[in-house]
Amino acid sequence: MTASQAPTVRVTVIDDHPVVLEGIQSWIASDPLGRVEVIAAGGSIEEALDGPGASCDVVLLDLNLGQGLVIDRIEGLTAAGRRIVVFSQNSDPDTILAVLDAGACAYLAKHEGREHCVETLVAVAADRPYVTPSVAGAMVTDQRPASPKLSGQEQEALRLWFQGMSKASVARRMSIGENTVKQYIDRARMKYIKAGRAAPTTFALLARAIEDGLIDSREVGGYRSFAAAPEE
Repeated sequence: MTASQAPTVRVTVIDDHPVVLEGIQSWIASDPLGRVEVIAAGGSIEEALDGPGASCDVVLLDLNLGQGLVIDRIEGLTAAGRRIVVFSQNSDPDTILAVLDAGACAYLAKHEGREHCVETLVAVAADRPYVTPSVAGAMVTDQRPASPKLSGQEQEALRLWFQGMSKASVARRMSIGENTVKQYIDRARMKYIKAGRAAPTTFALLARAIEDGLIDSREVGGYRSFAAAPEE
């Protein structure tokens, strides 16, 4: 299926500044492929997700609503099946990592919005990671401990998968069964859980792989822009 044939990504935008809402809708409307549609917008989580906004594919969430940050709301939203892209003027690494740890699929700094907004939303709707420059910077400078010990086969399966291969393609490259590839990836997730660094989503597992040097940071740009979506 080509990009022009793919289903339109339905987005609910949550931001309490009208000028920001207008800017986001302008960026989305300017996409020549018309891949994204804003179906609802509001200044609070409850307002935006009540009614038509509840049926969205992706929630674009401003991190600072009202009097403070809403990081504590992200885990509940993701547990309810929401794909969350956080959109914030804050780009310090600690905040970005906290948002990713809470389960957000992607983080988009507001100064990156014009260039990366549509691509991020399209990628997240397809359940594949999209790494903006601010996220890449946060990942490669993360010095947190407790890296699990992955086997060579587990590392290779992750590396090939995150370069854009399907699990079937990874299996052919490694001369193993597709089921074995899935087992390697699942085992890697379990090891991260035991290390206290759970990686429940594809994006979170990519973040862990970059943090621990399994994926070279220099590969991030190419992966973001050109690689095919890995299978779930």
